[in-house]
Amino acid sequence: MNTILQEFEKRDWSRLLTAVLGMLIFSLGINIFIVPAELYNGGVLGISQIIRTLLIRYGNFNFHGVDVAGIINLVLNIPLFFLAYRFISKKFFFRTLVCVISQTFFLTAIPVPVVPLVEDTLTASLIGGIIAGSGIGLALRCRGSSGGLDILGIYFTKKYQDFSVGRLALLVNLAIYGACALLFDVTVVIYCVIYTSISTLMMDKTHTQNISTAVFIFTKQDPEGVMRYILEELVRGATYWEAKGGYTEQKTNIIFTVISKHELMALKRKLRQLDPQAFLVSKEDVGIEGKFVKHL
Repeated sequence: MNTILQEFEKRDWSRLLTAVLGMLIFSLGINIFIVPAELYNGGVLGISQIIRTLLIRYGNFNFHGVDVAGIINLVLNIPLFFLAYRFISKKFFFRTLVCVISQTFFLTAIPVPVVPLVEDTLTASLIGGIIAGSGIGLALRCRGSSGGLDILGIYFTKKYQDFSVGRLALLVNLAIYGACALLFDVTVVIYCVIYTSISTLMMDKTHTQNISTAVFIFTKQDPEGVMRYILEELVRGATYWEAKGGYTEQKTNIIFTVISKHELMALKRKLRQLDPQAFLVSKEDVGIEGKFVKHL
């Protein structure tokens, strides 16, 4: 653990604190709007919420008003922590551990209103989705992770080239909402789908990691330095070649790469250090065929 802490830079700690803030916002959306409406999240947390409800309704457990879904979620994530530590990266493991523990604390500490603040279930699902999705998106933007399917998605993406993270999430959520339909009510499933859709939309709007961006860089000073940064720091592929300016007829170097929109911000900062006169052209949301890893 000491080695992991030593690897963390000042910017990493700032991002981690912001990710924890994202977990707080997410937990507020869940406990204040989603839980009182008796709706369910997707992923491992959704499984935890179903287990909690079954323990209360059919196991005669009394948790004295405390929502234990966060604690169950933490327990279910323990084997996934080992997976992240061994097969993904130690920094990712530490970020995920901190985020999941903070999420567990917030979900347990934030009181669930006895009387729902919003009586209309549709309104609760919309407001809860906006708040919860924004929180998760903020955490992901700062390279945080809520564990669960994030860990499994990255692990299987590394292991299998054609693996689809979205398909995994879809299958798990179908199983969760199928269980909700059998155990509770079909209307619960309908509102859960609405909540999940709004939450996913807000997460994507907040989180820039999933927006693939094609980048052309025209530089004369240090093309090797720019290439090293892309290859070693961003861990992305890149191609560069020599060219000649049409107007000046001076030699220049063109570097092409595809990165996420979030990584583009870091690349711009680095480029200003290496070559302030560099010219950069980017195009968002490009189509990609072949191996392109979505980094967290």
